[in-house]
Amino acid sequence: MSRINPTGLKFDEGRLATILVAPIISEKATRMAEKQNQVLFKVLRDATKPEIKAAVELMFKVEVASVTTTVQKGKVKRFGRSIGRRDHVKKAYVALKPGQELNFSGEAA
Repeated sequence: MSRINPTGLKFDEGRLATILVAPIISEKATRMAEKQNQVLFKVLRDATKPEIKAAVELMFKVEVASVTTTVQKGKVKRFGRSIGRRDHVKKAYVALKPGQELNFSGEAA
């Protein structure tokens, strides 16, 4: 099943359901939510900004103003004698339109 967003692009709903890996809930994320009406998500590394926007709008029924992404490089760590590295993580800063709100705490607003 395909979903057409306002810009006319088609997205597969199955893929949209898997794009958002997890919300990032930290002090910085909470501060950004309060001051700039932005929400942080950990997303798939190959996800594009239009896909992230469509996924958030589909799953949370909110309007998205913009999406900014960053890739956080994985840290190099030692495990005994061997050296390994954590995976790279892509983060999405999703700015919501004025009046829109996302609530992860599970409480009814």
